[in-house]
Amino acid sequence: MSRILVALSGGVDSAVAALLLQRQGHEVHAAYMRTWMNEEGVPLPGECPWEDDVANARGVCEALGIPLRVLNLVKDYREHVVEYLVEGYRRGLTPNPDIVCNREMKFGVFLRAAMAEGFDFMATGHYARRRDNPDGRVDILSGLDPNKDQSYFLALLRQEQACRSLFPIGALRKGEVRAIAREAGLPNAARKDSQGICFLGKVPINQFLALYIPDNPGPIVNTAGKLLGCHRGLHRHTIGQRKGLDVPSNADHEHYVVVAKEFDTNTLRVAFDHPGTPGLYVDRATVHNLSWVNAPVATECELPVRVRYRDNPMRAHFKPDGLGSAQIHFHEPQRGIAPGQILALYDGETLLGGGVFL
Repeated sequence: MSRILVALSGGVDSAVAALLLQRQGHEVHAAYMRTWMNEEGVPLPGECPWEDDVANARGVCEALGIPLRVLNLVKDYREHVVEYLVEGYRRGLTPNPDIVCNREMKFGVFLRAAMAEGFDFMATGHYARRRDNPDGRVDILSGLDPNKDQSYFLALLRQEQACRSLFPIGALRKGEVRAIAREAGLPNAARKDSQGICFLGKVPINQFLALYIPDNPGPIVNTAGKLLGCHRGLHRHTIGQRKGLDVPSNADHEHYVVVAKEFDTNTLRVAFDHPGTPGLYVDRATVHNLSWVNAPVATECELPVRVRYRDNPMRAHFKPDGLGSAQIHFHEPQRGIAPGQILALYDGETLLGGGVFL
């Protein structure tokens, strides 16, 4: 029997994770992370459901008869996630705060707090699986539900994090998880899944960024340099974006999309979304800050990769430079790759690691 601290979010996935571990005979405790958004009182319109999350977490713990602690991680969250997000957009990147939240907070600050309190493992409601190898090292595998697999969000985890982490629902499908919750009488069995950035809830990202990054209007031009309109700030846009440009479509009802952000002239360049459009579709890219779950891939090879969470893995040629970066040659051109986005690397169902697009 192990002593396990479950990161309880208030949702059904982490609730069932706690239930399954309890049924296996482990000593289960739960903790809810109070994050930056919970205490700063930033006056943003929209829905931020953290209070409801805490109430649901308490209800689950009462139903299971396990203790709940609320960890105040406001300072850490501001440093590791909020500042990363704001500074990334300020520099023209497209950050992924959910992946960084996992690496730095759930499997970083939260995990260290669990270890400091004598827990053997921490557990989450991620749809991913853990494999213990004969050499004592651990692999992270894709979740068995192809519609819910969340291994992409764990792409920047390291071995010391993986070996102390459990994913109890990774071998289940979402429908099975909800059925288990209903049969056990958990109060959040029918609760909808959360959407949006990890700490903003349904608050639009540009409403949040407006508090920190002033608008800097500039021209919107097409690939021939024709002026089409005016943007409010390059930080508000990303490669491949179609909505929110306020540029009319053409006579054939084709919509413009962002293909470049030119910071030297503060220009947003757009084009129609055609296969092969320069800047929109690429077959080569560079990733840096490579991070490996188990062992690094040090030689040139073919690998399945995933550019985004919802994308299916596709084949790519991986050529490392030995300095933490690599050249990626996609077998099929990829749409809308932006600096700051995360690439996940696989070997079949095994998550190898990930890197950040330059």
